[in-house]
Amino acid sequence: MRWLRAFGEVVRSGLRIEETRLEPLLALRTAAGVAIVIGPALWLISPAYAASAALGAYSAGGATFQRTWRPRKVIALSAGAGLALSTFVGYLAAGRLATFLPLLAVWAFAAGMAWAVGSTAGIVAATTVGSMLVTVTLPTSVGRALEHAGVIALGGVVQAVLILLFPIRRWGAHRDALADALAAVADYARRLRHDPTASFDPEPLMAARDAAAVTPSQARTRPPVLHGPRGLAERIRPVVAVLADPDVGAPAEGPGRDRARELLDAAADVLDVAARSIRRGIPAEVPPRSADVLRVDEEHEVLEGPARQAAERLVELLGEALEIAGSGGGKRPTQPGPAGAQFLVRPTMFRLVPVVVRAVRRELRGDSPVFRHAVRLAAVATLGYLIAAQLPLGHGYWAPIASVMVMRPDFHRTYARAVARLAGTLAGVALATGMVRALGPDAHVFGALAVVSAGLSYTLSRTGYAYSQCFTAAYVVFLLGMGGQAWEQTVPERVVLTLLGGALAMLAYVVFPAWETPRLPGRLADWLAANGRYAAAVLRSYADPTREHRADMRRALLASREARAAWQEAYDRARQEPVRPRGLTSREAEEAQEALKGFGRVAMLMESDVPRVDSRFVPEAERFAEALEADTAQAAVDLREHRNPDWGRVEEALHAWEGAADGDRSPVVRRGAELQKRALEDLATAVTRTPLERDVGSAREEQRVRAAVEAEDDASGPAHRDG
Repeated sequence: MRWLRAFGEVVRSGLRIEETRLEPLLALRTAAGVAIVIGPALWLISPAYAASAALGAYSAGGATFQRTWRPRKVIALSAGAGLALSTFVGYLAAGRLATFLPLLAVWAFAAGMAWAVGSTAGIVAATTVGSMLVTVTLPTSVGRALEHAGVIALGGVVQAVLILLFPIRRWGAHRDALADALAAVADYARRLRHDPTASFDPEPLMAARDAAAVTPSQARTRPPVLHGPRGLAERIRPVVAVLADPDVGAPAEGPGRDRARELLDAAADVLDVAARSIRRGIPAEVPPRSADVLRVDEEHEVLEGPARQAAERLVELLGEALEIAGSGGGKRPTQPGPAGAQFLVRPTMFRLVPVVVRAVRRELRGDSPVFRHAVRLAAVATLGYLIAAQLPLGHGYWAPIASVMVMRPDFHRTYARAVARLAGTLAGVALATGMVRALGPDAHVFGALAVVSAGLSYTLSRTGYAYSQCFTAAYVVFLLGMGGQAWEQTVPERVVLTLLGGALAMLAYVVFPAWETPRLPGRLADWLAANGRYAAAVLRSYADPTREHRADMRRALLASREARAAWQEAYDRARQEPVRPRGLTSREAEEAQEALKGFGRVAMLMESDVPRVDSRFVPEAERFAEALEADTAQAAVDLREHRNPDWGRVEEALHAWEGAADGDRSPVVRRGAELQKRALEDLATAVTRTPLERDVGSAREEQRVRAAVEAEDDASGPAHRDG
């Protein structure tokens, strides 16, 4: 993708309106927290203290809108404490540039490394850098600095108390994640009616598993419905896939296919009803027609073999879903497994420290996107502060704050947020300026308008950064007006310094990038190796059905999902980068992705029919599992080193399986082995190139992209001329 085209995509992304459900009650509660700290501070003390209180309450409230499964009050308290600490430490070093700039660089670097823990930690850490830049200008002594830090921390405490006193959908995000998982399987079942080999994105199941991990204190208050249905969605997914697949399930045509479509449609209806019941916490009724379809008649059932087994298993699992829907989420589903494994454990905030240390240590390497982001953040924060200090403008801290708040570890989000912040700032300061001129200087009016702007910013926080930033900019203007700043000074300064900060953030990524395009072969290799281990674990469960092998299969499945998610994230980012393909062209990456999806899908089909413990076994599966794991591991190394993969062991093991006397003991696993070999051949076809093709592949890809762009321009040209 060329720079001009990439920048066009950035502008569209930055100004796009996200279609998401607004949460006005949450915004109202958070804005009330801002009002509670601004009002008394403004009335009883001074505008400076009110500004500090507003900063703490506003930033702590904004942190609670980040997607996280931890209790919101804990997030608010943590954000308030971090803001207070950065304010006080910043003031201690603010006397001279020789002490403040190194502190700012170290603090910004640490904030960038916080992305190793997750996006919520990275965003909250970035706000502490902004707090350090702003509030060091307010106190006049160490004692006053402590007072301001305490007032800022009080803002976080107020937000946490409001969350405790006025809980709004306390487990709403967890309910939504679980309901989304069931709804995703329902959508999958419907798509299988028309496309028996449709792919399934496991992201909703991964999000539901993430939401299911709770601390011991959360586990004591979690609603019973959130304990078990996630496992139900996990078990239904491979069953519907087997039922629909013409190779191992229902026939491609005839009464069997019609019966499979009926069952898939009824399964989708039941799962949708269960999802609605969990989301709203109310009983729901399944349509009678769907319930009738799910009755398996022993005498007149047209499905046979694996398809009939899948149908019976599906009816059994949907019976559990019917109980959930009928009880409105109040019935506690049966928990499989040992009594000690009742919930997925999430570490508490104190026990999270060693986890954070390990995560940061893993990212302390030169090729890590997080490490490079931290370096960029530290450099831009200090450079922006120095440049702004030399300009004949007040509030020079706005430039580094703009840089810090828009910078992300990847190219597209950094540039999109820079564009969105500038657009939102222009609109916000224009709106606020008009109101200031109309109303005149009044600290109490400005305080009220700041609270209203904060509420609107919270309300629009998930519709797009530009629209939320519009009211954030208005909030800042009103806050400065409350402190006696004239709009004639603040508005031009805000616009110019925001433009400077955004430009520095964008330039930093050009100078010191962390492109995902060169990393694609490695991500693909990781996914291939993880898929190979998962497929081998499934096969070993056929060869020797034990609890240990089932546990290995589950762990391998989770690792495969994580590798797929890492590939998908890298692939999506690479498609938006203005970088020439290296190692994999976009067409090769797309074809390889489809091949690996098919490979993982076959493993999922085989997983649905894994024999129970101490049941029948397939000894031939062990040899094929060893060959499959060895070949995929070696192929992963070959992909990283740009060599062509080879499947010699897999072909040999499959040929030996064909010659075995009892090779057809399990037709599902035998057919699955053939389909997996075919998927691996498709992968080899996608990535295999001759030496000459390796030399000219990138040039061909660039020519193909240029031709596509020119074709689009030619197609749009007549339309513009006719208009």
